[in-house]
Amino acid sequence: MLRPMHSLADAVRRLRRRAVPSAKPRHLVPVLVSAVVLAGTATGVVLATVGGKPAAAGPAAQPIPRGSPAPAQTIGPVVPMLGGSADGSGTPIAIPVARAPAPASTVPAGTATPAASGAPVAPVAPVAPLRGLKQADLLVVAPFSLSGKVRAAVARQPGVTGTEPIEAAKIKINGTFTAVLGVNPSSFRGYTAPSTAASTKLWQAVAGGGVAVSYTMGTLDRLSLGGQVTVSGRQQERRLPVMAFGTVGIGGVDAVVSDSTAASLGVPARNALVVSAPPASVPSIAARIKAVLPKGASVEPLVTEVTRPGGPSPVGIVPGTPVGGGLTAAQLTTALRAAESRRGLPYVWGAAGPSSFDCSGLVEWSFAQAGISMPRVAADQARTGLSVPVTRLQPGDLLFYHTDPTDPGYISHVAIYLGNGWMIQAPQPGMDVEIVPARFGTQFAGAVRVYPRVAAGLAPGLA
Repeated sequence: MLRPMHSLADAVRRLRRRAVPSAKPRHLVPVLVSAVVLAGTATGVVLATVGGKPAAAGPAAQPIPRGSPAPAQTIGPVVPMLGGSADGSGTPIAIPVARAPAPASTVPAGTATPAASGAPVAPVAPVAPLRGLKQADLLVVAPFSLSGKVRAAVARQPGVTGTEPIEAAKIKINGTFTAVLGVNPSSFRGYTAPSTAASTKLWQAVAGGGVAVSYTMGTLDRLSLGGQVTVSGRQQERRLPVMAFGTVGIGGVDAVVSDSTAASLGVPARNALVVSAPPASVPSIAARIKAVLPKGASVEPLVTEVTRPGGPSPVGIVPGTPVGGGLTAAQLTTALRAAESRRGLPYVWGAAGPSSFDCSGLVEWSFAQAGISMPRVAADQARTGLSVPVTRLQPGDLLFYHTDPTDPGYISHVAIYLGNGWMIQAPQPGMDVEIVPARFGTQFAGAVRVYPRVAAGLAPGLA
């Protein structure tokens, strides 16, 4: 199945009407990074403590006496299976790429492919060298192909420093809707995370008919590098070889294929446009672009993890504009109690409850029980409020982590702080939702205090 990335707000409004959110896919979540200031803090907690350890939450839960973390509990990887960077220094490891790109299968799923049967594989596809990096700041997307005239009009807007036509759609991979981009590997690579952009082998594999998935998806969904996944297009189901684990660097995007592969899956050709622009000019440029788009097309700023030198941190919103009130005591109590009620339920990649979760799905579901709309992926949840120093943590704050060794700057894990040095998280496959000591080691990226108005402004993306 395939869903072009359009009518974003309508899609999310339909999801919000459900009393209990069901498991939802990874999506591209375009957001506007607003400037905010601290407008107060929420109080009220759920987790009772006995001797410094978490006790079971109950109807008469008692408040935690303090919110600062226990300093002794600060070591160890938050997600042991991923384990952060290879050497602990924050230096990215080489992008894992299968040795030889296998041809994409056009036969029904389950049918033997030439690679599986020992037949010769396709030759390595030529890809142009990397010619500099650009940041993906805006996404123009429509349920139809954007004409050359429209693309030229966008490129002419003052302040636009680069544009790249792509295909963008939500496509089922192994039964889970995933945000997939169809791209020209030679030209799009410069808009991705530095380590991914530099991997010529990755882009050769994509050009040769393979799919590159994010390191987090590949690892947590237990995909086999060099194996195959089932991709459900508009008219047919295909088997594509997983040729690389490499984070694109755009929050929520978990898979990239070539534009020809996207076309074979039924995605409208060039239905989207990635735009690069100066960060400070993004809101005004977005408004000008919107004025030249045809009906049905939209433009939204992107949360990107390709951070420019001296640019903003990926955790927390830059101070500047009031954000409204914080969580009320009742909202905080409800969200924490909801999270604790999921303790012991299994981790499942892409799941957002009520009976299984991934890390950001647990956050989204728990806050939804308190009436708070949250974006779907961790990279976007990291923009739902102001950054909070560890010494000022309060129950309900969100803790973010870098767990992708191919791109140590990427936000790929989130947990909920419970107070007294404890947090609740959905860690990884084979493990259950758990309450563990909060960790602030090399993987820790920062903490955020959620503001409902800010979170709601981010939620209407592809969540």
